[in-house]
Amino acid sequence: MPVPTQFQTPSPAEPLTDPQAAPALDPPSRRRDWWPMLRPLVLRLHFYAGVLVAPFILVASVTGLLYTIAPQVEQIAYRELTQVSPADGRVTLAEQVAAARATHPDGAVLRVDVPEAADRSTRVVFADETVPTDYDMSVFVNPYTGQVEGQVRSYGQWLGFRAWLDDLHRNLHLGVFGRNYSELAASWLWVVALGGLALWVGRRRRERRTRRMLTPDLSTSSGHRLDARGRARAVSWHGAIGVSVLLGALVLSVSGVTWSRYAGANVEELRTALAWMKPLPATSLEGENSAGGHEHHGPRTATSGEDPDALLVDGVGIDGVLATAREEGLGDPLHLTPPTDKDSAWTAAENKRDWPTSYDTVAVDPASGAVVDRVDFADWPLMAKLSTWTIGAHMGILFGIANQIVLAALAIGLIALTLLGYRMWWLRRPRGASRLRFGRPMPRGAWRRLPRTVLAGGVAVTVLVGWFFPLLGISLVAFLLVDLVLGAARRRGPAG
Repeated sequence: MPVPTQFQTPSPAEPLTDPQAAPALDPPSRRRDWWPMLRPLVLRLHFYAGVLVAPFILVASVTGLLYTIAPQVEQIAYRELTQVSPADGRVTLAEQVAAARATHPDGAVLRVDVPEAADRSTRVVFADETVPTDYDMSVFVNPYTGQVEGQVRSYGQWLGFRAWLDDLHRNLHLGVFGRNYSELAASWLWVVALGGLALWVGRRRRERRTRRMLTPDLSTSSGHRLDARGRARAVSWHGAIGVSVLLGALVLSVSGVTWSRYAGANVEELRTALAWMKPLPATSLEGENSAGGHEHHGPRTATSGEDPDALLVDGVGIDGVLATAREEGLGDPLHLTPPTDKDSAWTAAENKRDWPTSYDTVAVDPASGAVVDRVDFADWPLMAKLSTWTIGAHMGILFGIANQIVLAALAIGLIALTLLGYRMWWLRRPRGASRLRFGRPMPRGAWRRLPRTVLAGGVAVTVLVGWFFPLLGISLVAFLLVDLVLGAARRRGPAG
């Protein structure tokens, strides 16, 4: 599967020794086979998507490769904040939150992360107006001494450098506008992946090498020119690597779209309509459900009132909520979210994102410590579970170090595919060109060979896909306009 670009070499009907000749279109098959008619259209779409969208996929692959080392960098860089020396006895959570508040007087408490091991510190997350939008400030407290170890800005669960890499991968530190780049990459990746797979399978069938989908051709006939042999070799490696990374590329594309700005909103509406969203416990003490948050980083809530921490100590307090959560069997990592107001409950949620995952959650009455509602991960809809697992795999946390290695291999594979694709384009230059000339595009007019019913169906599907993936649709229109301009320029000829 050629991803992200597949610049197919001419078919066997056109000799490689005559690169000036335009690639011939496949003759119609005598039997009812649509592929000979569809192939030129798929090839042309793949060509333009590869040339124009591949830079976005390349950037996403490079930044994603950097992100795969983030967990280890985070552990090393913030070791002094996150790890402590175990001792006898602990101070209460309420006292630890008070100590964190003393060093961070402004901003409501958003979440308290209970230490998940004896050598871990307690993390108190505050809203902070001095950090970028969507960022918070995490203060770390020694649970044995109550002393503050330090603080660092955070994005969801990620600290400092890891949050910086996450932001780089999502939007290149360009804010909302920068999210368009990653959405373009995610929206087109599955298209070029499946189109490239179809082209590669069709090529192998013509060559009668269907059993060698994963292996490149290591040698070519010595009778061809050097650039022709080089192009054939590049195509072979491009296709073999593409098939190898196909499944991973599709997973990255699907999960990446869920975080996108425009297509992600459509995905969320679809999941809501089909009841595929993850269920949240009712936190209203009057029986109304609370609003859910973004699944990537969890709900963002804040205490209200003149004393921003009053709800943390009223009733049973945060220590009573912790006791209830443990009695309910909730394990680590455990996150405690304060009530949004006096009529809301606490939320105690497991956040075990590696395998086997666990997201059991309970809502606790702050006055009595009684359980108001409970939602177990086992009761989630299957699609909500699949979405969570897919996102975890994309982030490299579902299967630990093995997950990171696979992601790194995928990123390297996508980088190699992009560079090979541009090499294939470069080698399609007209022979004997005395100045800089780019590779020729694929032949025009493929759509005219399609039956009207097939063409109408294809247009309908394209419109639907373009609506669901808005940036894909807009960029596809841009491709068509570029194609029309190039076609008009070619018809006018050199003399105009």
